[in-house]
Amino acid sequence: MKRSAAALLPLSLVCVSSTAFAYRPFDSTDADVAEPGKIELELGPVGYIWSHDTRGLFAPSAILNYGFVANWELVLQGRHLIILEGPPDELSPKLIETGVFVKGVIRSGSLQGASGLSIATENGVLLPTINDEPGVGLSSGWIFSQRWSAATVHFNAQVELSRAHNLDLFGGIILEGPYSWPVRPVSEVWVDKEFEGSRQFSALAGAIWRVSEQLAFDAAIRGARKDGVNIGEFRVGLTWGFALFEVQ
Repeated sequence: MKRSAAALLPLSLVCVSSTAFAYRPFDSTDADVAEPGKIELELGPVGYIWSHDTRGLFAPSAILNYGFVANWELVLQGRHLIILEGPPDELSPKLIETGVFVKGVIRSGSLQGASGLSIATENGVLLPTINDEPGVGLSSGWIFSQRWSAATVHFNAQVELSRAHNLDLFGGIILEGPYSWPVRPVSEVWVDKEFEGSRQFSALAGAIWRVSEQLAFDAAIRGARKDGVNIGEFRVGLTWGFALFEVQ
């Protein structure tokens, strides 16, 4: 999903939701956080998005997750969108989906090496974008994750006050193949409704290649429908974890 501490880059064509995105290659996130003193950088160096009259590149998208204490992380995110083809009055480039969040594990479960459901919460501020949505919004969400030997499931539920100060509701489910597989198939579906605004449905399919506990590569294709407009997107990226300092 859905899902840290340093910002960057984009999305907004006719594209995805304003929700926190924090688990590549998904838009929603998982109920886990970076370890204390560790940074997890989620980087999409390039992505391609298209609709019937618009083409654009995400170059890049980034989320930085920083574990500042046990079970809590700071998240800073953004996406840089370059319009290749679109309406003549469309501004480009854009810095979108900007935000800063605090995410914490409320219940340690199967994602933390224990048993049962992992539960986390993520809350934060939607920051003003560049050449897209002005204003500031608020976001609050809950994440529920369960890992078995054959599959992992993450459920996201989120409520926002959008940058336009409208109520926004988001719900999403991530399904992953066996975590023990070096390359595991993944999928995601979500719905997002901004009252007095837009409505969107999205479905994604892809794969994650876990090279080590510190490095993973991902690729996915996403199809969506927003306010009657069909959207396609291709994503490729990586997640890299490293220690900022040693915690005794």
